[in-house]
Amino acid sequence: MGSYGRNTAIAGLSDLDMVFELPATIYHQYNDYLGNGQSALLQAVRASMERTYSTSHIGGDGQVVAVKFRDDITFEVVPVFENTSGSYIHPDSNQGGSWKTTNPRPEIQAIRERNRACNDNLVNLCRMMRAWRRKWNVPIGGLLIDTLAYQFIDDWDSRDKSYFYYDWMCRDFLSYVARQDKDQVYWRAPGSGQYVRRRGAFEAKARKCYHLALQAIAHESQTPKQEWSAKQRWREIFGSSFPD
Repeated sequence: MGSYGRNTAIAGLSDLDMVFELPATIYHQYNDYLGNGQSALLQAVRASMERTYSTSHIGGDGQVVAVKFRDDITFEVVPVFENTSGSYIHPDSNQGGSWKTTNPRPEIQAIRERNRACNDNLVNLCRMMRAWRRKWNVPIGGLLIDTLAYQFIDDWDSRDKSYFYYDWMCRDFLSYVARQDKDQVYWRAPGSGQYVRRRGAFEAKARKCYHLALQAIAHESQTPKQEWSAKQRWREIFGSSFPD
């Protein structure tokens, strides 16, 4: 589940999303509560995990139970119940409690298939843009990065080319992100079609980095090539992760 399941996570990730499937009888037990059975279910899961991981910090945010270990990796555990369609329902204790639907399997499959069709460039683009998000503190979720990259690369002319085209790929994708409608509040995830909501304004930071990418490519196009200057521009965008 999450970026780890879609294979788009990068080194240094601080949290992993996990679904933990429970039997339907437990769903009926907590669904029959008169008030916020979802909160009661999350509390029961938390109490059970505290007995196993007594030395770790365990918290939650209304939809997950989070376990932080000593290596600073946090596992966000989502208790789920499988639907006949293969999707899952999970508890949300906010605003009195409700059940939400998530469907990670077709998202994983859609990313996998398009990545295979474009010479593995989709996954690498998603990973690079996570480095951009980290460097620039961009308010954009991982699933939205993957969704925009999935849409972009399907129409990108060089989608099946080698990594020698990655400078153009980054430039063109940053331009694509910068040109998103600022009033758009959600996109549709690949595969599942679920809503992927905006967390904040990301277009301006994408536009700034698009211009940095133009500068980097201009340095690369000089004779002789200005490799050091180009690398500095790329590292302004991505930090030390890209390029190596």
